[in-house]
Amino acid sequence: MYIALTIGFTVYGQLILKWRIDQVGNLPDQTVSKLIAIITLLIDPFILSGLLSAFIASLFWMATMTKFDISYAYPFMSLSFALVFLLSAFLFAEPVTIQKVVGLAFIVVGIFISSQSI
Repeated sequence: MYIALTIGFTVYGQLILKWRIDQVGNLPDQTVSKLIAIITLLIDPFILSGLLSAFIASLFWMATMTKFDISYAYPFMSLSFALVFLLSAFLFAEPVTIQKVVGLAFIVVGIFISSQSI
């Protein structure tokens, strides 16, 4: 459960940050304008929820470390890559290429193999 919650909060944080930053667009070239844009992002409630999500994921990761060897638990964090990939394709219409799918398949197979070692 701790691993799943770590992954869930991690994925939420990444997707919410991507969504809001995409809405803002590229940072301006001028330093002052760039700083204002970053501060504006940092006070955005959704961005704050994404950052809070990363913090909560860290708390669940610490709980995970009390229950499992890191060599067992850490490969499961790769599932966040898979979920972000799949959800970004669906939510943001990001391209799905054969290379990405094959790479994702290798990650999933690796997680399966490493999880059998306990």
